Amino acid sequence: MEVTRRDFLKYCGMSAGALGLSMFDLGLLNNALAADGAPSVIWLQGSSCNGCSISLLNRISDTAPKTVDDLLLNSIDLIFHPNVMGPAGSEAVEAIRATKSYILVLEGGVPTVYDGMACKVWSENGVDVSYAEAIRSLAPGAMKVICVGQCACFGGIPASGNNPTQIVSASSYTGLETINIAGCPAHPDWIVGTIAQLLIGNSVPLDEFGRPTSIFGETVHSNCPRLGKEKATTFAETGKCMMDLGCRGPFTYAPCPYMKWNNGVSWCINANGPCIGCTDPSYPTAEAFYSPLGLTSFYGKKNRK
Repeated sequence: MEVTRRDFLKYCGMSAGALGLSMFDLGLLNNALAADGAPSVIWLQGSSCNGCSISLLNRISDTAPKTVDDLLLNSIDLIFHPNVMGPAGSEAVEAIRATKSYILVLEGGVPTVYDGMACKVWSENGVDVSYAEAIRSLAPGAMKVICVGQCACFGGIPASGNNPTQIVSASSYTGLETINIAGCPAHPDWIVGTIAQLLIGNSVPLDEFGRPTSIFGETVHSNCPRLGKEKATTFAETGKCMMDLGCRGPFTYAPCPYMKWNNGVSWCINANGPCIGCTDPSYPTAEAFYSPLGLTSFYGKKNRK
């Protein structure tokens, strides 16, 4: 299936509210996609499970564009993405080097041990190139750098514990300002919406952690349908507030309650699970996810901030 620029605009139009796009913005996006020299997208993957790419590629619809991989390949000028691009080997690397105007998307933390060679992304002229080296060469020339997912934004699970490969976030590694689309994984509409805003030249206001305020401006708790309801004491109770069972919604900023996941089907609380705080910079923490006892000190830390 070939997805056209019109299909991409239709996708953005159907999700305009979620993407933060007005009708005027959609008109600007139409012009941007039609213009010569519009920025391309280069997407690199480092230390992660590739779950953010999977989240994005699993975004489906009953009408065209039905899948995001076709949408990206045929609407946005996606130069490089390890999972969906056509070219490979030297041809793919040459395409990157020939690109002058681009948005750099980073998925995954940056390993720094062994001079970064714990994670390699391609070979160039017979020499292996690490994720760290690729970032060093591409980030300074990017129109914007977008970190997708918790690993790229804050280190995430790969940087937790003993962190044997000494993984750091992309912003820490480069020293550059990055737009952080947090989450484990990041929601597909958060990713596409941010890229669309940049394509039309809109500024993307950020919070203190580099996250777009239009997406991460309110806590999960403040929009939770169980807000103010009786507290649950066991996971067998449905429809009750799960704060005493370790829910991290009170300090986690994300629009999950109204955007939901799996193409709008559900989200953690609907499945009677607590919010695990996967968009918070502290995720994952040393405290047990579901231990009210373990979270007592954690809530205290957040309140003392």
